[in-house]
Amino acid sequence: MNTPLGTQSMLEPAMGEAASFVESALDTLLPAPEGPEARLLEAMRYAALNPSHRLRAFLVLQTGRLFGVDRRALGRAAAAVECVHAYGAARDALPTLDGAETGGGDAGLHRAFDETTAILAGDALLTFAFGLLGLSDAIGDPFIRAELVTRLAQAAGHSGMIGGQMLETAFANAEGGEAPPLPEISRLQRMKTAALITFCCEAGAVLGRASPPARHALSAYGQDVGLAFQIAADLAAADGKSADTRKPTVVSAMGVERAHAQAMALSAQAVRHLDLFDEKADLLRAAAQFVISRRA
Repeated sequence: MNTPLGTQSMLEPAMGEAASFVESALDTLLPAPEGPEARLLEAMRYAALNPSHRLRAFLVLQTGRLFGVDRRALGRAAAAVECVHAYGAARDALPTLDGAETGGGDAGLHRAFDETTAILAGDALLTFAFGLLGLSDAIGDPFIRAELVTRLAQAAGHSGMIGGQMLETAFANAEGGEAPPLPEISRLQRMKTAALITFCCEAGAVLGRASPPARHALSAYGQDVGLAFQIAADLAAADGKSADTRKPTVVSAMGVERAHAQAMALSAQAVRHLDLFDEKADLLRAAAQFVISRRA
């Protein structure tokens, strides 16, 4: 099913509403900066509430909408994801092993706070995310809470985002400067970026007790959207001449035009994964096209 005309115009307000919703939830859930640890709490709030498109929260909310999931439960899962993403952005902005600045991630956090506080704030946000999913006030079923915690740990940990960051650092600092082959670059980006985005698409299905075919479709959609999203980000960096030339990317391996074609193919494939859903998935279809517009 193609995205109907007019759906793209509905995407921006829908993403804006998702951003407002999850930011309100985060503002309520994050502790107020007071007491001896006020500086840490202030840094946590700065990182988590830093304005962004909130694509990940949007995906949690929209996939949950397919199954009629309660908005409070979705908001809790979305808030947890945004805390993990804020942690990843804080880590991504740290200098590389040889001391060079990466220029990526949430550099603003490191400018506003000293490096130790920024690192601790990221660590605190990561642990805070799992605490949010463990509370029973928004997600009552303990088995669903346990599954969400397990899946988020896999998406964020050594086999997901953090592992991908480690691979990126290792490749960037490899002796001889030889670029890894394209399959290794794709694996890196599946871990660093696509794993967390895939969790966002699976979270709504888990909360909605979706059927195995529906879960599989949304997982495949998330993988393709996540990879397309990262390629588009690397294309935008290349266009703006701000790319770290030591970082291995699909763009550096394939060239700009072939990488752009690959992102478009992934976006189209993501849309096809949604064929088993009705028009309720139209905003997800539009989101698959939105992520490749980051080159503009």
